[in-house]
This record gives sequence, C-alpha cells and structure tokens, in this order.
Amino acid sequence: MTRHTLSVLVENKPGVLARVAALFARRGFNIESLAVGPTEVSEISRMTIVVQVADLPLEQVTKQLNKLINVIKIVELEPECTVERELIMVKVRADLDTRSHVLETVQLFRAKVVDVAPDTVTIEATGTAGKLEALLRMLESFGIKELVQSGMVAVGRGPRSITDRSLRSAG
Repeated sequence: MTRHTLSVLVENKPGVLARVAALFARRGFNIESLAVGPTEVSEISRMTIVVQVADLPLEQVTKQLNKLINVIKIVELEPECTVERELIMVKVRADLDTRSHVLETVQLFRAKVVDVAPDTVTIEATGTAGKLEALLRMLESFGIKELVQSGMVAVGRGPRSITDRSLRSAG
C-alpha cells in the first residue's frame, strides 16, 4: 500500500462530491484526506484526495472516476513535484504560568495566535503534515482542548497547470 494524491477537476454541481466519495467507499478504500473548493474557473471545482492503496486498485478506481459524467480530469500528483499544505486550528490550555511557553512554541513553528481567552489560546498553523504533527506533539504537554484540521491541498510545482486553456474556454 502506498500513499497517492489525486487532483480531480469536476463540474461545480451538487452531488458530485457524494458520487466521487461513494466510488471510493464501494471499493473499500478509506479516503485519508479530502479537500474540495472552487478553481480559477467558477464552473469547476478541484478535489484533492489522498488515499493509501496499491497501484493496481488505484488504476481501476481512476478509470471508474473518469466514467463519472461530472469528472473532467484526474492527475496523480507526485510528491517530489508537488507543493502540499494543510491547515490546523488548535485550542490549547494556556494559563498565566504556561502562556509564554505556548507563545514561544507558536513562534518557533511560524504559526499564528487567532484567539486568546483567560485559560486558552487558539492557534492557526499551515504546513506539511510533518510540520503540523511536530507542532501538535509540542503542544500536547500543555493540553489540547480542541483540534480542527483541513484536508491536504496540493498543486504541482512550476508553470504547468491541470486547468489548461481548453477548460477555461469551456466555462
């Protein structure tokens, strides 16, 4: 089993996400991460899907995805040619005794404090999965009260784009 990141362009219509997710579920694949949002073309959304699966079953799922009427294009993103980021917001216990240590940790990871309460601090951080895991390990000793994490978003490095001119003129 290997980790695969798929960038899937789909029509921005109701029900498309459910059909794509259902296809993975029917094959018994767990989606590790899923992020969906509009692209620079308003009629098109991009799904970034991360799955752990063997190569051959993934090829079969990709072929089935291509058959879905609302799927426009599927690209597997290679890790060495991709910029990947996730977002977390984490609420940490931070009383007067520990607040300065929490703030030092926030600075160390180039994160941001987005809310301060008498006994907690809410932190926003973006980065690779590894960076965010390291931040969470450091914050665990203070006491994590709440954690929200986005799915991974990814884009290929360099000037190439999977949304070429033909897609822009189709909208």
